[in-house]
Amino acid sequence: MNGQPFEIYTDGACSGNPGPGGWGALLVCGGETRELWGGEAHTTNNRMELTAVIQALATLKRPAAARVYTDSTYVQQGISLWIRNWKKRGWRTADRKAVKNVDLWQALDTLAAPHRLEWVWVRGHAGNPGNERADQLARRGIARQSSTDGKGAD
Repeated sequence: MNGQPFEIYTDGACSGNPGPGGWGALLVCGGETRELWGGEAHTTNNRMELTAVIQALATLKRPAAARVYTDSTYVQQGISLWIRNWKKRGWRTADRKAVKNVDLWQALDTLAAPHRLEWVWVRGHAGNPGNERADQLARRGIARQSSTDGKGAD
């Protein structure tokens, strides 16, 4: 994909929570698109939401500007507001409990660092074409999670 700003749409899904889960990401840049998806046999919806963003950012080969769309307030608020204080407190919440999914938050923090990212919350299942496609990919990830590596791309 070229040097223009990206639009990244991500979504996670779970059949049961916990249960089989999937994640999907749609990357759009200058008229080009790339679709990613994958899944895990036993996970949670929040882990899949985080994994979708992590996998999307992992595909970027150099620092980029991107608008990241998610229907997860957990992801949007976590990366935009909560993470700074979690890090100051040694990955603890305000009530001194360990941050849930800390492994994924730390991975996301590392992957997001070189980029200029805007985190945008969108209402899920409300007709946003990029979000709807990311949801379809996440559901494909649930079905595909039994494959060798649990990941796919187009």
